Amino acid sequence: MKQNKLKAMPVFEDEDKEREFWAKADASEYFDFSKGQRAIFTNLKPSRESISLRLPTPLLSKIKLVASKRDIPYQSLIKTYLAESVSKDFKSL
Repeated sequence: MKQNKLKAMPVFEDEDKEREFWAKADASEYFDFSKGQRAIFTNLKPSRESISLRLPTPLLSKIKLVASKRDIPYQSLIKTYLAESVSKDFKSL
């Protein structure tokens, strides 16, 4: 099968010109995707999943009181407690 010669990558004056170009251009004319490599993006925000968690009323009341004293949302406090506990347990595995 004959390989098509790739077009030279243009030089752009600014990001707006580049965005405009790529909105209309066919990237396969400029890149050989068969030579692509997987990338790891280390600085992405972690994804979150919403869950429903039933807690005993007295426990939730205590958590809300502590969160109020620290002036943070109680959900954030619960996440902190969970993260610390799981991290500690994970290290002992």
